[in-house]
Amino acid sequence: MKTYPSSDDARGLRFGIVAARFNHLITQRLVEGCVESLIAQGASPDDVHVAWVPGAFELPQAARALAQSGRYDALAALGCVIRGGTPHFDYVCRGVTDGLRELMRDGDVPVAFGVLTTDDAAQALARAGGAEGNKGAEAAQVAVEMARLLRRLASGPDPSP
Repeated sequence: MKTYPSSDDARGLRFGIVAARFNHLITQRLVEGCVESLIAQGASPDDVHVAWVPGAFELPQAARALAQSGRYDALAALGCVIRGGTPHFDYVCRGVTDGLRELMRDGDVPVAFGVLTTDDAAQALARAGGAEGNKGAEAAQVAVEMARLLRRLASGPDPSP
């Protein structure tokens, strides 16, 4: 059996982070967790770029522009949508999810999904460096692993079992 092993080595890879300013307190913590994790995995700070967009709904368009630039090995989309009293939450979440999924399906650059969709601010804070960890850091891990995996898939499996 031939396998495609995973790797958490970010050395030599370039990363684009797309972050939503809406719910900035939460998203800033996600960005910090993502950047810290990428650097801890070996990425050079000069190879990590952050593009801010107005809100979560704009993440797919900016992520597509970064992916099409050819400058990045992987992207992370970070944001936070907190449920309110109207269906707006559902529309924004669906638009972000569908847009990023389409980018992943149609493109060659992996996109880590780090968009929190929570019922309230307390849940968001718990997932942005609180009791539930930092989903931005988790998105960084996904970005690194997928960048390495896609390179391996393109070149074929390692000769060892």
